[in-house]
Amino acid sequence: MSPERTHAYRRVLQTLRELGPTKLQNGEQDRIRDAADSLIFCADLGTDEAARESLTDSRLLLDMLVESGRWEQVTADRLAEDLRHCGPVPEIVLSEAA
Repeated sequence: MSPERTHAYRRVLQTLRELGPTKLQNGEQDRIRDAADSLIFCADLGTDEAARESLTDSRLLLDMLVESGRWEQVTADRLAEDLRHCGPVPEIVLSEAA
């Protein structure tokens, strides 16, 4: 686990502390927290289906919050980015051109 991932995880939890009680229902807070927990303990997004599903679910939730007018797009994007950074950086495979 890298310091960057740890910092992102802390930012997610801080957002939940600041906005959660007024802008999110308990179940919505749980979904975001579950995604952050799944991602912070994930070693490889390519093989961890539960972490990928949690990340997708959280993005769907954030999109719904924006569409309903409960959240601003910038807030949802910032939280989505923090969630994404809780997970491992995908390995980039570069192939040599023939």
